[in-house]
Amino acid sequence: MKIKLIATVSFSLMLARLKQTTVAAVGVTFGITMFITLLSFMGGLNDLLDGLITKRSPHVRLYNEVQPSEMQPVDILPQYAGCHNFVSSVKPKNEMSEIYNSREIMNTLKRDSRVSGISPKITVQVFYNIGSIDFAGSINGIDVDAEARLFSFSDYVTTGNYIDLKNTPNSIILGKGVADKMLADIGDLIQVTTSKGERVQLKVVGYFQSGLLDLDKVQSYASITTAQKLLGESDSYITDIQIKVNDLEMAPELAKEYASVFETNAIDIQTANAQFETGSSVRTLISYAVGITLLIVAGFGIYNILNMMIYEKMDSIAILKATGFSGSDVKNVFILIALTIGVLGGLLGLLFGFCFSMIIDQIPFVTAALPTIKTYAINCNPKFYIIAIIFSVVTTCLAGYFPAKKASKLDPVIIIRGK
Repeated sequence: MKIKLIATVSFSLMLARLKQTTVAAVGVTFGITMFITLLSFMGGLNDLLDGLITKRSPHVRLYNEVQPSEMQPVDILPQYAGCHNFVSSVKPKNEMSEIYNSREIMNTLKRDSRVSGISPKITVQVFYNIGSIDFAGSINGIDVDAEARLFSFSDYVTTGNYIDLKNTPNSIILGKGVADKMLADIGDLIQVTTSKGERVQLKVVGYFQSGLLDLDKVQSYASITTAQKLLGESDSYITDIQIKVNDLEMAPELAKEYASVFETNAIDIQTANAQFETGSSVRTLISYAVGITLLIVAGFGIYNILNMMIYEKMDSIAILKATGFSGSDVKNVFILIALTIGVLGGLLGLLFGFCFSMIIDQIPFVTAALPTIKTYAINCNPKFYIIAIIFSVVTTCLAGYFPAKKASKLDPVIIIRGK
């Protein structure tokens, strides 16, 4: 009964100061709305930018890097054992970039329960020939099916069908920048020169656009078989093994393990793209800082309004205390007012924030750099909504506590005597 009475009194006081109560609720609603909209938009932006890397990059990449020989002939001679030998103009080791025993390595990886998929790759350095003009580039020889399954290769083929790369011998999918330079249309034959000086004709079956302009100006794709023919190598020749793992957080650990077991170089996605993770973290931190600032500002608004309400309703507080309301009852009345404003404003803010996010999600966003993106990206993570409503309630509760505490300590005798 006492709780019902406190709720009735609180409701009456809010109706008596309806305009101020509405202003306070609107402040909370605006803060929550902007908090949800900002975090949803920034989360979508982070997913978009990170997706450009994570969707197209292996979690772990195995390769052979050309490096200087660690052991020099002078180090082998017994008379120089234990000496500090200084050798200048050290030459790289006499070995190719091929991964040896690549088939056995891939079979081992396929049996590893931590690995979700693998895709072999060959990188071929070439010159694209346009009449008498040549410009440098590279052709990636890929397993078409594995590349499409693991790295969404088909999403970035803007013209043509990616499967033609597998079905059409000596075919190529040109980077959009390369195609523009060569003025090459689908079905045309282009000519490339390999690093060994051999000129080869390839049929254009599509255009590829990654969203990274500098990359699309030099990079194209062919099947592994075509890449092996360009280099004059056997069907066992592989320069890269791209690995997708089940748990992305395990990538650094697995890279070290595979490098040791298979005696190759290995790099994980976190190491290769550390700058992108840093950028995402900073953008998310800024979003939370701005959103929380908005809620704190709304909390100060509630604090000021309740303070004014207490000064204007001193006679009502005196009557409440004179009729048997204790100090804690009066405090609960004003805390309940603050909580009501916080909950109602917060719920409306969640609704408006979701609506604004959906509106942004439908706004067209067309750019040649990102051919797969048609609208602005939005991430409606439930975590954002939970954080928003909790912070809304906590902020308004704290904003209402101090004025309520002040009201609970007012002496009704002094108030009535002053009147």
